[in-house]
Amino acid sequence: MTLSPNVVNFDVTPRDFPTNRGGLCRKGWTSAELLDSPERLTTPWMRSSRSASLEPVSWRAAFDRIASTLRRLQELHGPDAIGVFGGGGLTNEKAYALGKFARVVLGTRNIDYNGRFCMASAAVALQKAFGVDRGLPFPVADIGHADVVAVIGANPVETMPPIMGHFDDQRSRGGKLVVVDPRKTATADRADIHLQLTPGTDAALANGLLHVILRDRLADTAFIAERTTGFDAVRHAVASYWPDRTERITGIPAVRIEAAAHLLASAPRLVMLTARGGEQQSHGVDNVLAFINVVLALGQAGKEYSGFGTLTGQGNGQGGREHGQKCDQLPGYRKLSDRAHRAHIAAIWGIPESALPGPGPSATELLGAIGTEAGVRALLVFGSNLLVSAPNASALEARLGGLDLLVVADAFLSETAAAADVVLPTTQWAEEEGTMTNLEGRVLLRRPARAPPHGVLSDLQILRRLSEQLGKCGVIDDSPERVFDELRRCSAGGIADYYGITYQRLREGEALHWPCPGEAHPGTPRLFEDRFFTPDGRACFHVVEYRGTAEEPDEEYPFYLTTGRILAQYQSGTQTRRVRSLLEAEPEAFVEIHPQVAASYGLMAGAPVWLRTRRGRARFVVRPTSSMRLDTLFVPFHWSGAGRANTLTGNAIDPQSKIPEFKISAACIERPEPKPVLARERP
Repeated sequence: MTLSPNVVNFDVTPRDFPTNRGGLCRKGWTSAELLDSPERLTTPWMRSSRSASLEPVSWRAAFDRIASTLRRLQELHGPDAIGVFGGGGLTNEKAYALGKFARVVLGTRNIDYNGRFCMASAAVALQKAFGVDRGLPFPVADIGHADVVAVIGANPVETMPPIMGHFDDQRSRGGKLVVVDPRKTATADRADIHLQLTPGTDAALANGLLHVILRDRLADTAFIAERTTGFDAVRHAVASYWPDRTERITGIPAVRIEAAAHLLASAPRLVMLTARGGEQQSHGVDNVLAFINVVLALGQAGKEYSGFGTLTGQGNGQGGREHGQKCDQLPGYRKLSDRAHRAHIAAIWGIPESALPGPGPSATELLGAIGTEAGVRALLVFGSNLLVSAPNASALEARLGGLDLLVVADAFLSETAAAADVVLPTTQWAEEEGTMTNLEGRVLLRRPARAPPHGVLSDLQILRRLSEQLGKCGVIDDSPERVFDELRRCSAGGIADYYGITYQRLREGEALHWPCPGEAHPGTPRLFEDRFFTPDGRACFHVVEYRGTAEEPDEEYPFYLTTGRILAQYQSGTQTRRVRSLLEAEPEAFVEIHPQVAASYGLMAGAPVWLRTRRGRARFVVRPTSSMRLDTLFVPFHWSGAGRANTLTGNAIDPQSKIPEFKISAACIERPEPKPVLARERP
């Protein structure tokens, strides 16, 4: 293929790839349209002052401004005056380089990424229960061989369409589907049992299911004894979650809870998958652990075509959280708080272990502290659109305006880029090389299909040149393959061990899943067959007690407001709202509302309505949906402006994962103002 910076000339030929079998969702099929979008950024932009407009400038001027401001702020306020914010869509090489840039070039502890808004609760729960965080500890294709699949808080029919081929295989073999979701989604429509729980009651439901399993002697006692710890404490804890009590908490009839428990327990091979529904809550880690308890009690972890997993939410959601852009983590899933882990990385980076900063605040805490004495004064953002994706976005917008410097690297002028002091144009997926790691731990090599537009740099090139401008030559390389080789060495011996994975092996088509500790090692598509990754090799039960959400509906705010994704848009919409066919399919933000509720407020389909929470108000188009609960409203979070869902969400976070509670806010519907009635003029 001839590389062209100006013409999109692709022949898309599906191939029988094990994960998606050559299938893409409509967002994937249309993604090439963005390569030559007229809205594409092709030169740096900068504003001379906060009140000035963004103007095109040279790369030299942009780097001079950034470097001089960073040096001044660090001289006045120390290295932690600078913050770095990454993204789950960055390649492994970029995520690794960003973490190294923050800690070695800037010397700051203030780095985190938007995966904190997405995968954090599952990551913590998987580490606590199994000793390792890999979204799926088995190949995606195993779903098609399971007798029962349980999906908790996910709607893959709309959010991960290519994976549904495996669900179809499972159904064709006579398999059953259980879906747990407050909404009757397109996925729930396929379910044999849909448990439509009250938002925020996930842990109570899981405990209720486990209560029935233990009451009716359906547990795998041999597996529990041989391969787990902590069961007795959990058995005592769930004794109080009898079906009638669980019904009162969750709103699910006791008979359906019992039926679901028996269906799960009857499966010789059970796959259970959680996603953002239960995870983006102020007790998201507990929710995931409670469902892991069910899987462990049934002996379904570490068996072929069985197990517990979580569905990854971003393009490199797995790899993006493994190699150092998290606030508490070093490459290979090493911990910043571990002296031996620090020494290993410092030796490869050629610095004293003491020079590595310690763990920093999580994303929500980092952003929430802007404008305070302890907060950062400059923020560099790569691969994220904070003003759409962060909670309580209006308050964040005001805080970002108080920074001494906001730098955003993006291919388009996102809402966050439009608020920046300096905007740096970056390459897109088809214009650069790099690796991504999918939800099953498979490392994939992405090769360039065309050259980038003239004047556009990759994130690695930006980080290298900025490092050199700051006097740190040789710290950041801009060759993806050389960066990956360094990443391999850093990860060696860690939980996410990539040492045996090379570009050459990937180019030759090898299917390599981490851990892969040597170049002759075949990789590890299935974990836990012999032991779990905990110190004693056993999986851990955890006692979980149901507790309410941070914000419960009341007389003033009588509805549960929940947010999520839809088929035709993605994340903050920076890209998908610029694809004509996708925008035509879903042109504006809407609210799904039960028809009876809509009628009681005098709202017709397609009418505008304002929703309000304690953070603010936002405007949506009414979409009556009979499958909605009477007490629940759903809005997608892909839009900005008046329809920005995250104007409404709050700052409550899970104490363990620090994930925001996007899924539950107390909200009210503002009644439409009555139209004035004009008297007819008399003749």
